[in-house]
Amino acid sequence: MIELRPVTLEGHGVRLEPMGLEHADALAEAAADGELWNLFFTFVPAREEVTDYIETALEGQATGHMLPWVVRLADTGAVIGSTRYHDILPQVDRVEIGYTWYGASHQRTHVNTACKILLMTHAFETVGCGVVGLRTDGMNLRSQRAIEALGAKKDGVIRNHSLRRDGSVRDDAMYSVLLHEWPGIKRHLETRLWRHR
Repeated sequence: MIELRPVTLEGHGVRLEPMGLEHADALAEAAADGELWNLFFTFVPAREEVTDYIETALEGQATGHMLPWVVRLADTGAVIGSTRYHDILPQVDRVEIGYTWYGASHQRTHVNTACKILLMTHAFETVGCGVVGLRTDGMNLRSQRAIEALGAKKDGVIRNHSLRRDGSVRDDAMYSVLLHEWPGIKRHLETRLWRHR
């Protein structure tokens, strides 16, 4: 059975630091890069929602079903977004990666690939996961394409599965990577990073 603890993960030009209330101002600045809270299908907080966003993530960590990070550029130290493990199921050695967002100027760069390598390497090679899941809003086609480009397999769509920030009901597109698939996917992701140089 897997056990998760807060840990800093670093490599490929990014550093994932355990999220804390001290990151509130930096996360607000990152979300302002593109006013991401205006996208109805994301969970990106507006400036006045950042403290609640962090507190909710930390409550999830305290109850054992979330492990949140802020995403920081290693060279400048700037916080550019957030990600987390969620829906942690220790009894089946499963985590999901989600609640991922980056300021607009860091989207479609090496950042997402770098973060996913760090998170999946930690999950599979350190924690001992047998599966890593990912999900996104059925309306978030950009996110679906990004997940598919990572090499994750689409498990299906669960209709009317969860709530958006605005209270509307969303379909969830579900993806996963299994432990035996990880070596090939890791090689694929490392190649993607090499191409970004």
